[in-house]
Amino acid sequence: MRLMMFDAGDGPRLGVVIAHETGGDRVADVSTVCPDLLTLIEGGDAAMNTVANAVEGAARHSLSEVTPALPIKRPGKFICVGLNYAAHAREGGHEPPDYPSLFARFPMSLVAAEAPVILPKASDKLDYEAELTFIIGRGGRHISEADGLTHVFGYTMFNDVSLRDYQRKTRQWTPGKNFDGTGPLGPVVVTPDELPPGASGLRITSRVNGETRQNSNTGDMIFSVARLIAIISEVMTLEPGDIIATGTPSGVAHAMNPPGWMTAGDRVEVEIEGIGVLGNPVVAET
Repeated sequence: MRLMMFDAGDGPRLGVVIAHETGGDRVADVSTVCPDLLTLIEGGDAAMNTVANAVEGAARHSLSEVTPALPIKRPGKFICVGLNYAAHAREGGHEPPDYPSLFARFPMSLVAAEAPVILPKASDKLDYEAELTFIIGRGGRHISEADGLTHVFGYTMFNDVSLRDYQRKTRQWTPGKNFDGTGPLGPVVVTPDELPPGASGLRITSRVNGETRQNSNTGDMIFSVARLIAIISEVMTLEPGDIIATGTPSGVAHAMNPPGWMTAGDRVEVEIEGIGVLGNPVVAET
């Protein structure tokens, strides 16, 4: 199933994306049986069955006529993984790690698909990072790697837009990763049955103004989805609706010569095979 939060003019609501219907791709409004994605996740199999049964009779909207909303506006935890592709680690001057670099994103940094990415007044070192991202469906602590994938509700896309100078002001990356309006997420969430196990083997790319900058494969991740769940759940209890971004491949702006920083007026896109496209304009802070 392909799910999304969308706004047709009266606030965010839950929809199921239906591809290739007459007149183009549409979204079925299932908010009458389930208002939002987090409620669906917390409702488990029973809620999923209710939503699936509601699709046939649900009102349809053209995807081109609705506004994407964040899949989950305020996730309980949003955990990012750094240096999870060997080539990206090396282009930043690091050796591939034995343990993942973990940091947090906060809700004020998140923006929906097609919403502006904000180029802040404080810096012009605005970089992109295409990332496969997954949402926890079933929580737990000390989850084994063998059981890890059974805890995934679905997969989406994230652009871990970074202010590189602020990222390097300290050994902790938090400042450069949490400027307001710099974390595009969504728009669709694809359930695991529609993708390879762990969403491995999928092409992942980023583009700036149509120019491909990153071009890799999710099978090249150092730490797989299942392994990340095992590692993170050693530290903390994972809960339904928590979001984990799995790191970015090589080709980021700071590694170019000269650096290919994004500027106001640019359009940045992340695309992952089997999931879709996450696109956003870049707008200067006012």
